[in-house]
Amino acid sequence: MRMTRLLGLLALVASLGVACGDSATSSSTTAAPSSTTSPTTTLVTTTTAPAAFPVTVETEAGVATLSERPERIAALSAPLVEILFAIGAGDQIAAVDVFSDYPAEAADLPQVDSFALNLESVAALDPDLVILSFDPGQAVDGLNALDIPVMLLGTPATLSDAYDQFEVLGLATGRSEEAAAAVAAIERGVDAAVTRVGETADGWTVYHETDQFSFYTPNSASFIGHLYALVGMENIADAAPDEFGSGFPQLSPEYIIASDPDIVFLASFGETPQTFAARPGWDTMSAVADGAVFPLDTDIASRWGPRVVDLMDAIATAIEAHAGG
Repeated sequence: MRMTRLLGLLALVASLGVACGDSATSSSTTAAPSSTTSPTTTLVTTTTAPAAFPVTVETEAGVATLSERPERIAALSAPLVEILFAIGAGDQIAAVDVFSDYPAEAADLPQVDSFALNLESVAALDPDLVILSFDPGQAVDGLNALDIPVMLLGTPATLSDAYDQFEVLGLATGRSEEAAAAVAAIERGVDAAVTRVGETADGWTVYHETDQFSFYTPNSASFIGHLYALVGMENIADAAPDEFGSGFPQLSPEYIIASDPDIVFLASFGETPQTFAARPGWDTMSAVADGAVFPLDTDIASRWGPRVVDLMDAIATAIEAHAGG
């Protein structure tokens, strides 16, 4: 039984990278999301000019050498697609995954199902680079066997890890200056949101819901949990056992109700403050009584790209509303 659960967890290694990155969470989700991190991503270049080629990059997929700037990228992760567009590499993308819907131009590109990745279909796209946020069915080995350069950038645990991904993608696409500018803009936006709330939310307990059926919940070791910590909140999931070290321990309704969070954020599909409060016993929570249950855009709340600024603004706005109420 433990092995079955572990395999289920690994199969959804991108809940903050596929489900949490490609918005694949649905009402039938029962496996634990994962906050697989990529702090070990390193950058190596064979030249002294950041935008020059050849370039060698090292990610979780190993070392990839790009002799020329890639012009047919199969970017099979929604958050990484957003990053590529943010650094000006959108016109270098030849295909995206089926959940890539932002920016609007991404939705018009050929799509590939990253959950059921068919290597022949990918190869038929004639990509000069494939970018993944998780490895479905040993795709990395298969792509390497086909001599197709591949990069694997899993879900980051912190903003710093996310910024590293901007950097490595900028290097790989010849967009290093644009990547640095994008990171600087995000840093300014996040700092502004944190400054807005100051110490208002210090010590508030928070519950962030990604799945209203299995209740796998991000703790402070996850990317979204990291963002709540930036504004001083205490995550109720931190006290729960995290069996797989995924950053997403499984809670129970009884645990959540007993924790009585001060504020709740809903990133679970189809849920509203009204449906949340209508669950048996949930209306006893202080957050419900105080009107402190706030829905978030599920896509923005599940991706670590440039729209993290929008997410932080939404969190800051909710904090201000609760404090003012």
